[in-house]
Amino acid sequence: MAKEAGPVERALERSVFQSRWLMAPFYLGLIVGLFVLLVTFLRELVHFAATIMTASETDVIVGVLALIDLSLTANLVLIVIFSGYENFVSRIDPEGYPDWPEWITKIDYSGLKQKLLASIVAISAIEVLKAFMNLNTHFDERSLAWLVGIHLVFVVSTLLLAVTDWLSESPARRTAEDKSKVRNR
Repeated sequence: MAKEAGPVERALERSVFQSRWLMAPFYLGLIVGLFVLLVTFLRELVHFAATIMTASETDVIVGVLALIDLSLTANLVLIVIFSGYENFVSRIDPEGYPDWPEWITKIDYSGLKQKLLASIVAISAIEVLKAFMNLNTHFDERSLAWLVGIHLVFVVSTLLLAVTDWLSESPARRTAEDKSKVRNR
């Protein structure tokens, strides 16, 4: 039989539970950050479009990669806003939003970590690719080595996180998920 909590304990628990709302300003700040990324993207797009007629093939590829990089970063911020708010603050009611993406309510904390790291790896890969595209004009062996090294750290970290998440799941749950995946193919 569980002991009933006293008034002090209930007040403390209520305070701890309500403290989740302290995260809401962080998500509002990320929305502002998303707007800043949009402005930066539009500025890059205007600059890119203005130079397109005189740009070399490498400049075009690097320009497109810069736009992709900003887009992936914005996607990453959006994932953190939705998933973080949904996981840590309050559920969002999808009623009234006919174009509500299915994935938003399906990302748990483990999935959020994996998506974050996967996005960081993709962004890092784009930075390495941009550096390789500029080898003819700006070759700096040390900077290139740092970019590749940092990218490899992100890749290994992502793989280790995925393995530890997989190992921390119960064997019964893994087996059920594996059977479900086979059935859905």
